[in-house]
Amino acid sequence: MLDHVFLSVSDITRSIAFYTAALAPLGIADRLDHDGRNEPPGHPSLRGFGANGRMFLWLREGKAHGPAVHVGFVAPSREAVDAAYAAAMTAGAIDNVAPDAWLHYHPRYYAANVLDPDRYSLEFVFASWQHSS
Repeated sequence: MLDHVFLSVSDITRSIAFYTAALAPLGIADRLDHDGRNEPPGHPSLRGFGANGRMFLWLREGKAHGPAVHVGFVAPSREAVDAAYAAAMTAGAIDNVAPDAWLHYHPRYYAANVLDPDRYSLEFVFASWQHSS
């Protein structure tokens, strides 16, 4: 299980706006800024995203390595996948795969994929067997 992920982004202000919009439909709406100046030398300042008081996605200003990163986000429903995809596209994402059943994985695997402003691959996933009914 992952605790957190750091993404280096080329424009922190643009990325905060993008992730705020794209992740809101998934219930990822908590935000926290962490000042790296009070940490050991070299620790970056971070902009966190999470839910229920737990931060798990952190952005830091730096050199982006778009094709090297793919992050999958759990969606609570097909509708949430659709909403996250639409919000990301409105916020400036590049379409990679429109929302649909990904039959090559499983008939009940419903997902969409976009590229963020730094070309990081973001997948919004509803795999029905991972949710209680």
